[in-house]
Amino acid sequence: MIKMSNIYMPEKGEIISIVRESSIEWLFKVKTTIKPLPGQFIQLSIPMVGEAPISVADCNHEEGWIEFLIRKVGKVTDAIFNLKVGDSIFLRGAYGNNFPLHLYTGKKVIIVAGGSGTAPVRPLIKQLINDGTTELELIFGFKDQDSILFKKEIEAWRKKVPMILTVDKGCGIDGECVGLVTEYIPHLRLHEGFENLEVIIVGPPMMMKYSALEFLKLGIPEEKIWVSFERSMSCAVGKCGHCKIDETYVCLEGPIFNYVKAKKLLD
Repeated sequence: MIKMSNIYMPEKGEIISIVRESSIEWLFKVKTTIKPLPGQFIQLSIPMVGEAPISVADCNHEEGWIEFLIRKVGKVTDAIFNLKVGDSIFLRGAYGNNFPLHLYTGKKVIIVAGGSGTAPVRPLIKQLINDGTTELELIFGFKDQDSILFKKEIEAWRKKVPMILTVDKGCGIDGECVGLVTEYIPHLRLHEGFENLEVIIVGPPMMMKYSALEFLKLGIPEEKIWVSFERSMSCAVGKCGHCKIDETYVCLEGPIFNYVKAKKLLD
């Protein structure tokens, strides 16, 4: 008899650190055997409370941990914020597809991320910088100074790769710019021809939509643009339909989409 695995069965993990990233977002590091790839998501759950899909903000397969950037936005995340180091939390996954790293390596890669959208690209940035063959350029946008995430890492990255760090409002201190990320895309220095260029955009739907349009104005082909959907996933295996857009199940075909398809899915 063939033993069937239960695709809904989570495993127990242990919270090994909790770090404040902003006034409303905290970084939870969880010990686990799950080994996600950059761009995938995990279903986090607490018994008798519920579960929520959370993007992978970083991971280490050898040391056996995953980091999640979490904001209090509902019943499950409220309960997670009541946990402390040493407490248990349940995980299932990893789900969805990942960033196609093999298409990015050795090329010029532009990453535009807004707000919490910096979390799913964080492990990808680390891999591309460590790889050493990719020409990387970053544009990060946040609401204000207090909303800037991963400050220490951003300072380290901007010493290695060109970066524009902008806030929507307030004062741009310490070298930060003021304005939306879309304002800075037209000023990027691009090579002639786009064969060796890839663009990644992650953030709120409207930000991704209008950022993609700015790249299209520069003549960049649609197939060179990638986005990540942070959709309200429930089952994560294409059964419940919560993440369905027309005939597309984001949890199965995404959350990473090429713009050729994503343009039909963006709200």
